[in-house]
Amino acid sequence: MTATAHSVGAARPQRSTYSSVAITLHWLIALAMLTNIGLAWYFGTLPKAAQVAPVQLHKSIGITVLLLTLIRIGWRLVNTPPPLPATMHTWEKWAATANHLVFYLLMLAMPLSGWAMVSASPLIKVHPTMLYGVVPWPAFPFLPTDPDQLHGAHKLFGSTHSLLAWLAYATIALHVAAALKHQFIDRDDVVARMIPLLRRKEGAAS
Repeated sequence: MTATAHSVGAARPQRSTYSSVAITLHWLIALAMLTNIGLAWYFGTLPKAAQVAPVQLHKSIGITVLLLTLIRIGWRLVNTPPPLPATMHTWEKWAATANHLVFYLLMLAMPLSGWAMVSASPLIKVHPTMLYGVVPWPAFPFLPTDPDQLHGAHKLFGSTHSLLAWLAYATIALHVAAALKHQFIDRDDVVARMIPLLRRKEGAAS
């Protein structure tokens, strides 16, 4: 019985696309990140008094990205992603892996640095973080209590958050460029792993 079950499991075909859960998480996080980028550029053009509402939304979306990313990582650990095409060069596979790792780091580090930055700001007493105006969110733990150290921490986290934002722009641009290359130049099914409707028919690439 065990041998039969093992042979059935071994004969199970490997997925050619990501699971519906992985696809949903991917696009939810992508939409949230792009929305937050737009919000950051938008409230930067506003006077201070008008920035409160969009900044609160920005914080809410950032925490949402953090929580969704933790779920995505957990899902990824127990669900093997589909393999990259055998036609890809080794360096391309390494580059794809590195790009994904950077994305995961950004999806964790950006919300964490933003959370720490606003928690170290004196404005947190006036405008505490309320997720979508409903759920109170605590301050970042392990912050110093000394006012001078807290001020220095606020500046450090702010600089880190800004630096990570620019790194995110470059990573997103590289990710999109690679997707377009695979879809229109290489004409393989790399993009179809995340958008199954784009899967090519057998022989279409040739």
